[in-house]
Formats: sequence, C-alpha cells, structure tokens
Amino acid sequence: MAHSYEELRTAAFDVLAGRVKSPYEASQYAHLKIGVAKALQEREKRPQPQHSVYPRDPALDPADEETFLEIFWDLFRQGVITLGMNDANPQFPWFHLTPLCKRVADGENGYFVHDVSAYEKRITQEIPKIDRITLLYLKEALRAFRSDCILSATVMLGVATEQTFLLLIEAIDQNPKHQVAFASVKEERTILRKVSKFQKILDQQKNTLPSEVKDDLDTKFLGILSIIRNFRNNSGHPSGKIIDREQAYVLLQLFPHYCKKLYQLIDYYSLVT
Repeated sequence: MAHSYEELRTAAFDVLAGRVKSPYEASQYAHLKIGVAKALQEREKRPQPQHSVYPRDPALDPADEETFLEIFWDLFRQGVITLGMNDANPQFPWFHLTPLCKRVADGENGYFVHDVSAYEKRITQEIPKIDRITLLYLKEALRAFRSDCILSATVMLGVATEQTFLLLIEAIDQNPKHQVAFASVKEERTILRKVSKFQKILDQQKNTLPSEVKDDLDTKFLGILSIIRNFRNNSGHPSGKIIDREQAYVLLQLFPHYCKKLYQLIDYYSLVT
C-alpha cells in the first residue's frame, strides 16, 4: 500500500529521532529506508512476514520508494542531514544528522521545526489548551518553512500570534471582574492599537499578577509579539524586505514561549473570583 509524502516523512523523523528502533543504524540511505518501512509496519500494526529460513527486512512499497528518495534529498537540502558518516565513509549513501538537528532530536533544546508532528506534539503537551485555529496557522507556517517559502511562513506565524492575543482579549471581555478595565482595548480597530492599549493597562496591573505570570512578561509576551509582528508586516506587504531562513527559524522557536505566557494570562484573567 502506497503512503503519502507526509506519512513517509513523519516515519523518517521517527527513525532519525530514535522514536522507532530500526534494525540498522540510520547512517546510510538503505538502512534509513528499512527503518521507515519498519516504522510504518509498527504504526499500522501489520504483522511481520514469516519466512521459512531467514527473516526478511521490512521493505517499502515500490511507489513509496520513489517518494522516499524525494524525502531524503529534501532533508539534505533543508539542512536536516548532511552526507557522509566519517573520514572513511564521506559520501552518499552514508549520511548523518546535522549538529543542530542532532541536539534537537535528542531533546537537548528547542523545537524540531522541520518535523511538524513532533513540534505539534510538544507544544500541545506544554500548552494543552492551545486553540485549534492557532495550531492550524502554526502548522501551515511550519510546512511553508520546510518548503523554503519563508515569506509565507512568517505571515502564517504572524496570524497564529495575533490569534492568540485576540483569544486573551476575548477571555478578559467575558469576565465581569476585568471587563471594564480593558474595555477600551476591544474598541480599538487594529491589532497594533489593541496591543498598545493593552500594554498600558497591563503595566498598571503588573504588581497584582501572580509571580509565575509576571516573570519574564515583557520579554516573552510583548517582546516576542513585537518581533513576530514586525517581521509579519514586512513579509505581508510589498515592502521589499525579505526575512532570511535563520530569522524565520528563530521566530518558530520563540513562538511557544510567547504562546505559553499568553495562556498563563488567559488562565489568570478567566478567573472570576
């Protein structure tokens, strides 16, 4: 049975990140292909074929092999893997994860922005209440980044950022305890004016916030919001300013910190007592 590009790519990341135990070390093309076939076999709960003498390695469908070849070179082009394993095996079919992706795959730091499923899984674990519309635009940003559509990625991330801020305003508006104090924010027509007005009111209330909400508030909320919005505006209008891939990568890493802080504010301002 043939699989989609996304299914095969997800299986490849499962092998590269060690979430699926491959029969062979994923250090050359053929071995990674076997690992991907095994990952699909386990995910679909298909029994391993039994043979009379020796067990046969899991194999991809012929149609999947063509797609997998495309995925392998996409991973190389996107800087997830690089060719060669060591001085004795410096060329294809040998390969290894780039240092940054190796650290992220090992869980040492950051979000794996090249792997949409892993990124989504981690952010939903850290922010269980995250809005489905926010996730929709966030995943679109990740897919655009993966395809080197950096302007599109920045605009989609900007939409996810603004959507989260609007959810905060909505939560406040539904709470009679805080509704009056922030009423002027809702009256503003543009996001920029809403943010500016919200900041002024929030500054007056900062000392009343719980310590976990107040900690790094300026950096993780207003600072990151400002950065993402500026890049989003430059990308979304014909300004001629083009964000580079490294900057987009940083924005995708910053967004979860911003989102987590916003949901702390949402929880606080949703309390009626």
